[in-house]
Amino acid sequence: MDIASPFATTLFIRDRCLCLHAQRAARALARRFDAAFRPLGLTSGQFSLLNALNRPSPPTLGEVAEVLGMDRTTLTAALKPLQRGARITIEADGRDRRLRRLRLTEAGAALLAAATPIWIAEHAALERELPISGDGLRTGLDALAGFDLPGSSRAAPA
Repeated sequence: MDIASPFATTLFIRDRCLCLHAQRAARALARRFDAAFRPLGLTSGQFSLLNALNRPSPPTLGEVAEVLGMDRTTLTAALKPLQRGARITIEADGRDRRLRRLRLTEAGAALLAAATPIWIAEHAALERELPISGDGLRTGLDALAGFDLPGSSRAAPA
């Protein structure tokens, strides 16, 4: 019995699927920023992690996972290279030993400081290339994620 969808349906889904388009865009963005950060030995994902830790007080693993939209297991694996490279430390919380707090080391802060101008230049170039405004794209993506960062000027609809 042939239960396959017609090829026309496949083409329709390929051309309309927001998930597929978002995945392709995310991969292309990661490759672009990976290339920009390569001279520093940093990936785009590691840059995002370092940036998420750049706070007045060390965040918990859960807080960082929420900001990055990652599950804790994936985040823990992503932190390992930064921890091995002495860019971050993972410490028990002073009040609740079950919680883990993530802290940038001096080397991690220096790496983030070196990477930030690269990100600024690459991001500005990217926004100039977009056929729509970066703000409009971010708002749409945040709405899809159902995400509203604390302190953000953009509120995702409930």
